[in-house]
Amino acid sequence: MIGSFCFYISNKHFNLTIMKKIFLALLMVGALVTSCDMDKKPYGSLDNDTAIQNLNDCRRFRNGLYSSMRSLTTGGYVNYPEIQMDMFHGVSNNGNRIGEFSNGNINSATRDIATIWGNLYSIINSANFIINKMDEMLANNEYTAEERTELTRYDGEAKFVRAYCYYWLIDHYCETYSASIAQTIGKGLPLVTVYNPTGDSSKYPGRSTQDETYKLINDDLTDAYNALLEYEKTDNEFIAPNAAYFSSYAVLALQARIALLKGDNTTALSKAETIIKSQIYKLAEIKAYEAMWTKDEGAEAIFRPFMSTTELGSSTGGAYLSTKLDGADYIPTFDMLSMYEDEGDVRFDAFFTVWKLAVDGNNVQAYVFKKFPGNESLKTSATPNYINMPKVFRMGEMYLIAAEAAATTNPTLANKYLNELRSKRITGYEEINYSGQALIQEIRNERLKELIGEGFRMSDLRRWGIGFQRNPDHPENPAINNIIVPNGRNLSYPAGDYRLVWPIPSAEMETNPQLAGQQNPGY
Repeated sequence: MIGSFCFYISNKHFNLTIMKKIFLALLMVGALVTSCDMDKKPYGSLDNDTAIQNLNDCRRFRNGLYSSMRSLTTGGYVNYPEIQMDMFHGVSNNGNRIGEFSNGNINSATRDIATIWGNLYSIINSANFIINKMDEMLANNEYTAEERTELTRYDGEAKFVRAYCYYWLIDHYCETYSASIAQTIGKGLPLVTVYNPTGDSSKYPGRSTQDETYKLINDDLTDAYNALLEYEKTDNEFIAPNAAYFSSYAVLALQARIALLKGDNTTALSKAETIIKSQIYKLAEIKAYEAMWTKDEGAEAIFRPFMSTTELGSSTGGAYLSTKLDGADYIPTFDMLSMYEDEGDVRFDAFFTVWKLAVDGNNVQAYVFKKFPGNESLKTSATPNYINMPKVFRMGEMYLIAAEAAATTNPTLANKYLNELRSKRITGYEEINYSGQALIQEIRNERLKELIGEGFRMSDLRRWGIGFQRNPDHPENPAINNIIVPNGRNLSYPAGDYRLVWPIPSAEMETNPQLAGQQNPGY
């Protein structure tokens, strides 16, 4: 049984260690100890009694949490739920990489699903350790007012990370929120808020209710918002595009995303509009849009984790493009390509290009997905690594949240945000206003076109209550039909398919007696 995880082991798609067993309460913080500078490698190990004794120690552990955010917003955390859905076909010589997801064969023993679960709870326990220590230090009267503000900031950042991890878990491992099951035990997550390692399985938590899980998330985000807002009264440096540290606006962005996930459209609209109306962050101009993906530049990103050549996240683009520039593990379906019907849509050229794929001795021309082409400044050799800084929260998503949240109650406002987004994506765009179901569908289509590859599709289909069927054909070049993995070629999920929710890992079910009878339906 593995109790700690390293987040810095590189892999083509996902830099996670292989996990055999998972003990929630045994997950340690050692992997997250980093230097005070964000451009240094992690080192050291945790001593519960002496690890945090002063402000420098706080900064060191706090930076470890930022390193974790960089890891869990790249690589498989982003790719797996996207490749599982309707947008990509596997290429026959991909070695079955991510094949369980692409071919619809996930189950409670799927290794990557178990690894992600364990890593997220490891980060949660790291955040718990820091939060518990911050509480102790803040109760001590020896610190100056300035130092207490800094400690409160670190406490808020740790609570933001804990909230983000629980949000990610409930969005992938729990059913869609609804009043009918919101207070049912076993439908939420096991909640851990105190760092207290133990090998006593009788003390491991069972699954909570959805309401309890969301309450913890919302309480943490409220505390994080207040702490960061207080800090920003004296230092607002990170209220700016591409900030490497959390701001109160990053909290608002996550609150907007979670509110939409829950169906709380009033809150989702309010939070998204607060960000939009601030005018601090702005939609990229058409001529600058592609640079947001190639150079990680622009004014859209509210939070963009720090990276350098000595401190990288996982490769996100590596799931799609080969380093030899002649292959791809996954290529877009024809239906996905066809969605960009406007000739002037800047996203088509930003996201797709034609490569000659070498497959089984044949050369086949096909569109490949290049939204994550790798930032040249982050390359460590002449070989592409397809690593980009993740735009965890950005304005394209905020406009889409505002449009969707307003669609049923204020269609005029929904059309306003939809048209404003399209005007920054389509050259020569002329406004069109929709109503009713047509408006809802246009917003959903736009969400897919804008956010493809960023990890939202599985969540969106589940909360909309719809399924999918991949179009097996490639009329853009019929030769492509011969290089597609047969098992996932025309995969379909009916509305409400159980695989739209990931299973609780079987190893976790076996080691935690409190989870008996609490597996997700279908597994």
